[in-house]
Amino acid sequence: MKMLKTLALALALSLAASPAFAEKGALNISYVKSPFNLQMIVMKEHKLLEKKLEPKGIKVQWHEIDSGAQQATAMASGALDVGGVLNTTSVQMANAEGNPVIIIAGASRPTDVFAIVGQENGPKTFADLRGKTVAGPKGTVLHQLLVAGLAKEGMTIRDVKFVQMGIPQSFSALMSGKVDAALIAAGALVKAKQAGKPVIATATGLVTPILAMCASKKFIDEQPELLKDVVAVQDEAYDWIMAHHDEAVALGAKEQNISIADAEQLYAWSHYNKRLNENDIKSLDNDMTFLIENGMARQKVDSRSFILKSAME
Repeated sequence: MKMLKTLALALALSLAASPAFAEKGALNISYVKSPFNLQMIVMKEHKLLEKKLEPKGIKVQWHEIDSGAQQATAMASGALDVGGVLNTTSVQMANAEGNPVIIIAGASRPTDVFAIVGQENGPKTFADLRGKTVAGPKGTVLHQLLVAGLAKEGMTIRDVKFVQMGIPQSFSALMSGKVDAALIAAGALVKAKQAGKPVIATATGLVTPILAMCASKKFIDEQPELLKDVVAVQDEAYDWIMAHHDEAVALGAKEQNISIADAEQLYAWSHYNKRLNENDIKSLDNDMTFLIENGMARQKVDSRSFILKSAME
């Protein structure tokens, strides 16, 4: 735990040292390739942002950060202008804490990508998890999935031994038998299933994961034209994926170091999009109530307050 805190501090200091856009003519954007964010992968590997911005004298600076919470913190400090991909749970929690992280474009609705997985001879249902050790990332869609599944059985997070871990660490703990169940996603989920680990539940029917591209309010207010450029490139990446399916999946497989077959599975689970819709608003409203009721957010925030109108269909 001490090591994790040290690493988190080092990351924060590193990001804080990054030059602000307005001072150095650079766009600071996070690179988030997991769970299977093809728009991000295509954008970075094909240098779409660089081709769009560098002729205008703007340098693109990529920061590899998977955590939505860490991206939100970096945007609050001014070290990051754009969060390449955040889950909306992290966005809601940031805004509830007074950190205005704004959704500027859609990314995906990967309902089947997130799951809780058990051991072969271990728990098979949420009810079976009582008193068991569950590893996973706190304050995420996966955390919400666990709490929602337990709530259906009249249980709370206090009825299990929840251990805060990132997805790679949770997967390793599951595979080594150190935990009874783990909250994992994407490639880790594919590998766990291949190893014979039973899926207790996916997010389907419990939570609707929504991933989106976000930006700090300061960046949006001060750089409206650059904002348009970033969203245009996000759309360009989406359009390229739709027109070049095989090439996109192969690129994602290479970047994630997985097989083409596994990449095709993740593609099918991801449900990519450009914009949010009214059903997403309803889902976010339900999620906000859920976060408040389960002590994961301190105050309610109107969903439309952190979504640009241009980010809606």
